[in-house]
Amino acid sequence: MNAIADAVAYRRERIRVRGTVQGVGFRPTVWCLAREMGVRGHARNDGDGVLIDAWAAPHILDAFVQRIERDAPPLARIRSVERSPETTEDEDAPASFTIDASASSGSRTDIAADAASCPACVAETMDPFSRRYRYPFTNCTHCGPRLSIIREVPYDRATTSMAEFSLCADCAEEYADPADRRFHAQPVACHACGPRARLVRTDGHVVCLDTLTQLDDVDAAGNLILKGEIVAIKGIGGYHLACDARNESTVARLRERKRRYDKPFALMATNVEMIERYCEVSAQERAALESPEAPIVVLKARADCGLASGLAPGQRTLGFMLPYTPMHHMLLKRFKAPVVMTSGNVSDEPQCTHNDEAMRRLNPICDFALVHDRDIENRVDDSVTRVVDGELRVLRRARGYAPAPIDLPPGFACNQSLLAMGGDLKNTFCVVDGPRAILSQHMGDLHEATTLDAYQRSLKLYEGLFEHAPSHVVLDHHPEYMSTKTGLERAEREGLGVLRAQHHHAHIAACLGENGWPLDGGPVLGVAMDGLGLGADGALWGGEFLLGDYRSVECLGSVKSVALLGGEQAMHEPWRNTYAHIVAQMGWGAFRMNFNELELHAYLEGKPLAALNAMLAKGTNAPPASSCGRLFDAVAAAMGICRERVSYEGQAAVELEALVDEHCLAHETDQLAYPFTLPREGGTGLPYLEPLAMWNALLGDLILKTPVPIMAARFHKGLAKAIAHAVRVLATRDEERVVHHIALSGGVFQNAVLLEQVSTRLRAQGFIVLTHRQVPSNDGGLSFGQALIGLAQLQQQRQGEQ
Repeated sequence: MNAIADAVAYRRERIRVRGTVQGVGFRPTVWCLAREMGVRGHARNDGDGVLIDAWAAPHILDAFVQRIERDAPPLARIRSVERSPETTEDEDAPASFTIDASASSGSRTDIAADAASCPACVAETMDPFSRRYRYPFTNCTHCGPRLSIIREVPYDRATTSMAEFSLCADCAEEYADPADRRFHAQPVACHACGPRARLVRTDGHVVCLDTLTQLDDVDAAGNLILKGEIVAIKGIGGYHLACDARNESTVARLRERKRRYDKPFALMATNVEMIERYCEVSAQERAALESPEAPIVVLKARADCGLASGLAPGQRTLGFMLPYTPMHHMLLKRFKAPVVMTSGNVSDEPQCTHNDEAMRRLNPICDFALVHDRDIENRVDDSVTRVVDGELRVLRRARGYAPAPIDLPPGFACNQSLLAMGGDLKNTFCVVDGPRAILSQHMGDLHEATTLDAYQRSLKLYEGLFEHAPSHVVLDHHPEYMSTKTGLERAEREGLGVLRAQHHHAHIAACLGENGWPLDGGPVLGVAMDGLGLGADGALWGGEFLLGDYRSVECLGSVKSVALLGGEQAMHEPWRNTYAHIVAQMGWGAFRMNFNELELHAYLEGKPLAALNAMLAKGTNAPPASSCGRLFDAVAAAMGICRERVSYEGQAAVELEALVDEHCLAHETDQLAYPFTLPREGGTGLPYLEPLAMWNALLGDLILKTPVPIMAARFHKGLAKAIAHAVRVLATRDEERVVHHIALSGGVFQNAVLLEQVSTRLRAQGFIVLTHRQVPSNDGGLSFGQALIGLAQLQQQRQGEQ
């Protein structure tokens, strides 16, 4: 037992462990290992992580450190272990190993994300002989809320929304015992002392539980769902709206009341085996579903799966997650099929978090709510992921992932402190603190007043948690972004420096950063296929080939610019883009002459073409944009997909991707892929993807009444071919390849078919392809890229001053 008893001499070491090591059961793990291995000393939390003073023979200490790294608790993320050996006399060694009180010396350690219930807590909740049987808030150091309940640092019960609940004697004993898995678990609670759930009516009337259950309020809520009701459920980071996923009429009623007419609903199932009845689940997807992050995973749906048809209109995928709190496990226990679990809000508004707010805002949608009395301090939406091209990719980074830090790539100074404000849609912000970047959870659309308010509050919280005082803010070029305005106001108020990052440069930088590309790694060719962003030349960009690095980029080529007819209206009405493209490529006269037999021609003739032509002639409310997103809109509308209007961003492109004929994609010759050419602009001489040939082929297929899924495949394949060809041309000088690394970024690369097609073709040509995994390729990753660009600019400025 006591291995050091035989040692000739002890060695004292100071072991510094950095990373996500507080609030995750790290010290008890160290304590257990020390006792097992006969190491003496003590461990404590401080502002930089965990500090261990250990006494043992050298070989024991080596093994001790290896075990610390190997046997760290599930939620711990060790960033570094630093050892400072010091030879001491035997009498310096303490008699045992203890856990000391935390030292308050700042807060440069990481804050763990909320984590799904661990198997032990689920088993305990479902065990009739456990004192936590059917307790909806069972948790331990390996699971449960963190970010959603914290008010300020240090992360202690008194600084969370658990402060209102005093520990009972049993819970206090567990909390104080280093050998217990609830040692210093701040949200530890039970029926006797913790939060409670209750079923209420949203109109304030009394609920009679006797007719619904003999168990508890959670079970009663489940019964209401089975009876066809829509029930608001207060979860860990916000409210959900739940209903039976098999009930066609209830799903339709939920869509109507929520005013969410087309966007897919997320689903929750009891276990993976239940999900497999409805979707194909790979080993990688199963691992993601069952991970502590427990995200929504977008899965390929089985045909005729038997669920309501209105769950995901126009899709061949379903987004599934598993229960991630004891309340969810209790709720779903008697369900034999999945439950819709969509955000508790009216379309476009942020998710409700407070009980009074939920009763007021959700009352028009549902009659019942399962509430509880623990406050949600920080709204944290469900994360969304998808396996594409063999990698799990985060599409929305929130619960389970934020605020896990991302290490800065090699070469970046670790003494900078700045704040990147993000974009306006799918907003996140990014705090740079020493060697790490902390990307916030998904915020949403900042034009919504309540979202902007949540953004401000979250910003204040993060800066408090990480004791962050930025010297600079980094802003998008677009002056009308709310994030830009907010950052400018703050810079003026606090005298901060202002740095700027072009939208698509930030996308590429984010991709480089998460792939660990060094600051001085040299230029890459970035392919930014996106919706819209203000370009370096003041024009609207959205389909660019950018050569450069974190410091700067040079635009080498683009997608052809086409007018946005009606400005922002073009984002909502895809037919406008079809008309603009047809006029730009071939002219309306040629289209009328060659394709007047098409239904598309008759449809467009019914639009106010005179007014649109006047816009084009005068350049009024019709700014040119090289947007790849609008190209997808134009093509989808031409095929009859979402032609008149979309109800959510990117809907036309999403439905176009869903229609792709997989056999055609895999087996049809490339000769039938819709062709693009790569001419050079008259003025700048820069090459651009010219889609005239693509349109002729597409319209020809419409005349031939080619099935839309085949057309969708030919378009995706053709665009991927064109992008790969452009990369090959742009990466070559004098017949020699001068760039070998290609970074793919921008919201369009959420399209799985396009990403796989482009990546495969580039790799086949010998390129090394960098893509997003932990940071979204859409605007959710923008602030991370902004932060890296800002840091690079600061370092460049300082080097110039020296």
